[in-house]
Amino acid sequence: MGLVHGCLVHPANIQERTGAKLLLEPLRDTLTRMKKIIADGGYSGRNMADWTKEKCGWIFEVIKRTELHTFKILPKRWIVERTFGWFENYRRLSRDYEYAADTSENMIYIAMTQLMLNRLART
Repeated sequence: MGLVHGCLVHPANIQERTGAKLLLEPLRDTLTRMKKIIADGGYSGRNMADWTKEKCGWIFEVIKRTELHTFKILPKRWIVERTFGWFENYRRLSRDYEYAADTSENMIYIAMTQLMLNRLART
């Protein structure tokens, strides 16, 4: 569905795989129905898939581009891109306005809460 279950904003000097581990470890107890995580090429590496299976019990699948500099729709990757597109509707998320990482995380949670409430209001 493209909903955000967890968010972690960290400095740019932390590698994506390290940041993913910092995010996923606390979520393993709350996301008990999770079975699979789909990520882009920045998270590739055998140890990330092994770590996720060992620590959390989830399958970690990396969707890589087959050709550079060409447009090709990749399976399941559109879900993440659509979520980022939803965030572009919120001015505070369209640029990096915040000084503190906590504030950036909270703005993402506020935007996602509003999106979910709008969906509930339609039904």
